[in-house]
Amino acid sequence: MKQLRILVFSAGFGNGHFRAAEAVVEGIQLKEPDAEIIHLDFGEFLNKRLNTVAKRLYMEMIKHTPRLWGTFYYKTAKLQPKSIMQRFLNQLGRSDFLKYIQGFEPDLIVCTYPTVSSVLAQLRQERILHVPVITVITDYAVHSHWVHPGVDRYMVACKEVKDSLVSWGIEGQRVRVTGIPVSPKFERKIDRGQIISKFGLNPDLPTFLVMGGVYEGEIVKRICKQLTDSQVPIQSLVVCGKNEKLYQSLEDLSAQARNLIVRFRYIDNVEELMEVSDLIVTKAGGLTVTEALTKHLPLVIFKPIPGQEVENAQFVKRQGAGLVAGSEEELEKLLDCFSNYPKGREQLKKKAAAVLPGRSAERAVEALLQLVPELRIEQKIG
Repeated sequence: MKQLRILVFSAGFGNGHFRAAEAVVEGIQLKEPDAEIIHLDFGEFLNKRLNTVAKRLYMEMIKHTPRLWGTFYYKTAKLQPKSIMQRFLNQLGRSDFLKYIQGFEPDLIVCTYPTVSSVLAQLRQERILHVPVITVITDYAVHSHWVHPGVDRYMVACKEVKDSLVSWGIEGQRVRVTGIPVSPKFERKIDRGQIISKFGLNPDLPTFLVMGGVYEGEIVKRICKQLTDSQVPIQSLVVCGKNEKLYQSLEDLSAQARNLIVRFRYIDNVEELMEVSDLIVTKAGGLTVTEALTKHLPLVIFKPIPGQEVENAQFVKRQGAGLVAGSEEELEKLLDCFSNYPKGREQLKKKAAAVLPGRSAERAVEALLQLVPELRIEQKIG
């Protein structure tokens, strides 16, 4: 039997698209260990200067002018696939894409980033590209940039996203509700007692996890101080990411704290921290939300960025699996509430456990592999 060859494309605009792509790769390797899989960044096929400028502009907008990003997101949310802007984006990296694909001769292409999906879908529609394109939508809402009639199949987070695609004119049978793929390690059983011991935690106290690396350092310090000063005994885990200044600044706070606080730099074992936590304070990236819900961990989403994060946050809120704080004052009240009222945490936890069916990467990969022979037949008929 011919060795399965799969190309996976993501992009460096935020980490979620990359993590979803890696989850797909992991899932395929578990199911088809002999498959040849290549995962590439869409930016490698762009003009280097254009790619650098685009990434910098995106990160600056997200960090310093999130409302401007939100305005751009909603202004472009209803653009049609044939709009001038979309037609321009569909030309990006196109010739280099085609050359690379023709050289590799994959059986399937999987995309977790909308621009690359649209470029390849346009090539499919023009019958220039003869390899099926599968798009994995990495949020809980659909922006127009994801929508293109040339995509062979969509893998989506939930029925709401499928319904949205159908309202855009995508045939329902071309959409699979698999969940957003997350690494299989979020599904594996972990010895909770062993992790509690590893981090020096008290098994009888509630644990709050703060994803601090995505916020300004002074804000994180104020959040941590509230948790360490709480009159109700609690303990906190704080991930500082690559913010070394924040990590160092929490040293004195930790030394003087009434309540235990454990700080981390950049980590690759967040699933362990989620396993022993009762609540997570975080932004609302599609992958972070999915990872938390996969671990049945309720969320307090603090200052979601206008655009896809607000949409993801509203999904969590509608499901009853978390709450949204738009200001430090609101966050302070929520943390105080969940510190004092364990029943409130338990109610959120039950809701969080019921949102997703689980095994998202496995479901997505099963659907992908089932589609290979089906799409080959469609391609021959077409």
